[in-house]
Amino acid sequence: MPRLPGPLTLSRLDDTEALAARLAPILGPGDTLLLSGPIGAGKTAFARALIRARMENPSEEVPSPTFTLVQTYGDPRGTELWHADLYRLTGPDEAVELGLETAFDTAICLVEWPDRLGDLAPPEALGLTFAAGETAHLLTLAGPDPWPARLEAAGV
Repeated sequence: MPRLPGPLTLSRLDDTEALAARLAPILGPGDTLLLSGPIGAGKTAFARALIRARMENPSEEVPSPTFTLVQTYGDPRGTELWHADLYRLTGPDEAVELGLETAFDTAICLVEWPDRLGDLAPPEALGLTFAAGETAHLLTLAGPDPWPARLEAAGV
């Protein structure tokens, strides 16, 4: 995947929320964001902020799917959002059982620990790699066309 702008510095939760709010309106059915990085690097915080932005409700309850594996939401535009945490999966077969393969075509999918997808990871997905620094988190973006133009249009 070509590298996109960045790395971006996310010094505070507000920075993460602002980035998610810029990305939320440009997403539609069939878009997948692959959220990589170590525990505590900001993947869930980003997903939560993006879902709240799509739901147009900053206080929307958005639990981590660590134990349920997948949480789904229907936004006001009628688009389904899937938030998956694949940390506990051992391979792609389990992701298929969750229905992710179908969701990649019909929903906006936010996938934490996408390495568990193996070859199921959509090649057209936007990759977001989070790194925890001492005072800030860093975010590196990677994705094929048309992601560069879409991100530029969103002000990223």
